[in-house]
Amino acid sequence: MRGARSAKWAAVAIVVALAATACGSDDDKGGSGDGGNASGNASGIVKVDGGEPQAALVPTSTNEQYGSLVIKNVFANLLDFEDDGSIKYVAAESVESNDDASVWTVTLKDGFTFHDGEAVTAQHYVDAWNWAANVDNGQSQSAWFEDIEGYADVHPSEEGAEPTAETMSGLKVVDDLSFEITLANPVSYYNYKLGYHVFAPLPSSFYDDPAAFGENPIGQGPYKFESWTHNERISLTTYADYAGPNKAQNGGVEITAYDNLSTAYQDLVSDNLDVLRQVAPQDLPVYMDELGERAIAQPYNATQSIVPVFYAGWGELDDPSKVIQGVSMAIDRETITQTVLHGSRTPADSFVPPGVFGYEAGAADGKTDFDPETARQLVEEGGGVPGGTITIQFNADANHDEWVTAVCNDLIKNLDIECLKDAKTDFATDLEERRADNVKSTYRGGWLQDYPLNVNFLRDLYSTTAPSNYGRYSNAEVDDLFKQGDQAGSFDDTVAAYQDAEKVLWEDMPAIPLWYQNVNGGYSNNVENVRFDVAGQPVIEEITVK
Repeated sequence: MRGARSAKWAAVAIVVALAATACGSDDDKGGSGDGGNASGNASGIVKVDGGEPQAALVPTSTNEQYGSLVIKNVFANLLDFEDDGSIKYVAAESVESNDDASVWTVTLKDGFTFHDGEAVTAQHYVDAWNWAANVDNGQSQSAWFEDIEGYADVHPSEEGAEPTAETMSGLKVVDDLSFEITLANPVSYYNYKLGYHVFAPLPSSFYDDPAAFGENPIGQGPYKFESWTHNERISLTTYADYAGPNKAQNGGVEITAYDNLSTAYQDLVSDNLDVLRQVAPQDLPVYMDELGERAIAQPYNATQSIVPVFYAGWGELDDPSKVIQGVSMAIDRETITQTVLHGSRTPADSFVPPGVFGYEAGAADGKTDFDPETARQLVEEGGGVPGGTITIQFNADANHDEWVTAVCNDLIKNLDIECLKDAKTDFATDLEERRADNVKSTYRGGWLQDYPLNVNFLRDLYSTTAPSNYGRYSNAEVDDLFKQGDQAGSFDDTVAAYQDAEKVLWEDMPAIPLWYQNVNGGYSNNVENVRFDVAGQPVIEEITVK
């Protein structure tokens, strides 16, 4: 099987990241990886903070954190990743490729059933992928299947074109527990991509009423969906017949939608909430003392950025890259992360976070350095900020206001422009505005890993067809470099090719990286064995209720 060597490299990258941030992993405050403490209350419910999902709860409709928190627990991925970046199998027994990585064979573990009792087979995966890829079904995440031979037949690139086939020719069921994936071109890291939830199977009942399914999903993961009271809470219960290695050590999960992280923190302190994934900026100075051993602080693989939308004037500038670079260099990241964010973030020097394979320290080549004089010069040479005003769109339900204010103050002071805040009520509304191309100038871009490779932070955000390319950046040279990287002869060659592509991205500046994220969260006195993975999410199935 391909990928063994790459896993070792990924492990080295994460170790370096932990050392560089001087935070370290808080494994000693969380649970062991063996599924938790059997002496806990097996019927106890874990209360976790969350928010309103942006779309229906279908794996290929979901690419934001609130919906993903539900999907990743209701569905079991084919594979997942250890904290060191290496692959661990969940629903798959193995994922192997031929010599040139153009054909991949997935063998499933036996015994998995959907929550309605139907046995999971290879056909369920093939049917789900074909349905998701078909342009007529309007799935926002359909581009994840574009590597597969025959994707263009079910999802033509020309707007308004009809599919010429019902299924992708590259998918073939071998037997009940194995299927074959033939790619249009070799992809050395394809097994890593299969760790993302879009590749989940769907039960036969899904096709009867996909819309109804999105309100009441049926998966084959450790938790069974129970109810969704919109804008309030989502309830999951433990699936007793789950066949995977990560069986739940509690009775279920209640995910509460908060519109303010400080309110969530007060509920945590009062033991009315069990797990808080991120502390609000105003609570950062006190949470370590107030929670003590129940506080968690650790880096994870995520970036925060400001993304200019090229349909809002940026693309019409004499030299957009100069202007955007100037805006970047007008922001004092060090001061903002140390004061407003109380040392809880690390200033970015790459589009890629340190904990993933392919990160190169200093990739920005000075373009994220604070230099007001050079910043002003670059903005003037490039044609000026469109309309003399930068508006930053963000969701108001996750306490971004403080740092957005600080960034605006820097831009007003150092560039002599106007900077406005455009706060949307919640993340779902924010995403709807991005997808509808209604962003006025820029938006807050946050991205956490789907798989621990630089590809995920480059191709999946900045290729012309990337579902999350809401800035509508497009560069044929970059697309071609990504394609060359995908078709490189080995995993290491692929990652190196993407490092070359990142150099071109720094010339274009499709986004302004600000800082790398850290988990600053905690848990209540009601629970034990709490830990967060390298994607910054709580490993809910390991949590035990006292």
